[in-house]
Amino acid sequence: MNTSPTGAVENVQSSALFEKAARAGHFVSGLLHILIGYIAIRLAFGQGGNADQSGALAELGSKPGGSIALWVAFAAFVALALWRVMEAIVGKKSDQDAGSAMDRLKAAALAVVYIAFAWSTYGFASGSGESSGQQNAGMTAQLMENTLGKLVLIVVGLVVVGVGGYHVYKGVSKNFLDDLEGYSGKAVERLGIAGYVAKGLALIGAGGLVVVAVFTSDPSKATGIDGALKTLGSQPFGQVLLVAAGIGIALYGLYAFVLARYAKM
Repeated sequence: MNTSPTGAVENVQSSALFEKAARAGHFVSGLLHILIGYIAIRLAFGQGGNADQSGALAELGSKPGGSIALWVAFAAFVALALWRVMEAIVGKKSDQDAGSAMDRLKAAALAVVYIAFAWSTYGFASGSGESSGQQNAGMTAQLMENTLGKLVLIVVGLVVVGVGGYHVYKGVSKNFLDDLEGYSGKAVERLGIAGYVAKGLALIGAGGLVVVAVFTSDPSKATGIDGALKTLGSQPFGQVLLVAAGIGIALYGLYAFVLARYAKM
């Protein structure tokens, strides 16, 4: 057994049980995206709700056995976050070499994302969860009190727009198929294309609203994906657009189920 720090990480990475726990994180992510899509469709028909992660977690927690489901989701997100941290250190287990610097950077970025998911899920599991939109608006209001804070917000908004653009590109180019191992087919291609493009557009909208909030001095506009979807719903033909967005985000959730089984780890 390799006892060096890198070797220790590789030893943990070889655990079949840990890999299954990390894959469960993809499954939970898929479930939450399906719930976000469902809430978006409900919004299109005049019902309430928050079409974002907090709304999905609240929806999950309200079901029978919801508290247990939230704790399981928290554990799965923690496992997937730790798996990404290990990939940032030693590369993917499926790679013959350590992977490129860009691959490691992506893994580190994803680790941050899943840590944030785990933190939000913990909040709802422990009974202290808050609306993502309210948190975003409150943080935006604090940062907008000075020039440096406004610059930070603009950078964050543009980064989110960039991430959204990357999702759209990844969907249109079908690069997401490189993330899969041992599985292909037209059904998966269609799920990935629709899902990545829909999620990408939602992220572009969310990032754009942060920038708009800064320039209009209105922090209430910076309410994340939920705000972006509700803004979309208020446009001409908004109901149709919101239903389409909800379906697209739900399809991304279905693609995440494919990742849970076939993602390169």
